[in-house]
Amino acid sequence: MVTDPVLEAIQDLVTSDSSGAVVTVIEGPERGAKSVLDREGSVLAGSLPGAMADAITRDATVLIDRERSVTLGYEKSEVFYEVLAPRPHLFVFGAVHIAQELVAHASLLGFRTIVADPRPAFVTADRFPEADELRVGWPDDVCDPEMLGPRTFIVVLTHDRRFEDPLWPIALESPARYIGAMGSAKTTARRRERLLADGFSVEQVDRIHGPIGLKIGSRTAGETAIAILAEMITARYVANEPMALAGTPLRA
Repeated sequence: MVTDPVLEAIQDLVTSDSSGAVVTVIEGPERGAKSVLDREGSVLAGSLPGAMADAITRDATVLIDRERSVTLGYEKSEVFYEVLAPRPHLFVFGAVHIAQELVAHASLLGFRTIVADPRPAFVTADRFPEADELRVGWPDDVCDPEMLGPRTFIVVLTHDRRFEDPLWPIALESPARYIGAMGSAKTTARRRERLLADGFSVEQVDRIHGPIGLKIGSRTAGETAIAILAEMITARYVANEPMALAGTPLRA
């Protein structure tokens, strides 16, 4: 049985829940050339056009990080990048009412959701039927640092420093894409002062989105959940700095 190395590499990325990109030359002297790259830019299958190999590798890593599929132009060639991205992970700490709404909506958007709380009565399948995983315990017991990668979104909804403070050494030192915490403007300011006094850097503390959620005038728990998700989606796809690409974007 003849197998296609490119298709096998794509299948391996999907089954291993890994990020990558399928790169295809659609116009130019090497039209039809196809390769599969992982998030570090290593070629898993196929081959890259020699003259453009370095530029394609650099651009692929940027596009994979931004989860953006696009066609780029390189002199006489056009290259299409199809980015493959696994489900993003949403880690919710604090099994409160807003968390129920957030998990329900996030599941519809394709997030893999994990809910954690030290109070067993709050972390139940009846309260969170859409959650992929439920964990009972304190943050430093239930939150494995290895699970917090660049596709992880952390939402803290506990309203209580006793519950949230054990999480900050793990979350703020992680490469998580988004970190948000519930609380009023005063609570947010006090949290900031406390964390800075505890030795966290300004850059680390500034990673926390708080008060959490975009300002859309939300009032109910469901509306607050949507505001949080909107802020998460912004962090997922919209960056403050432009993408540094070797190729010229032609069409997305």
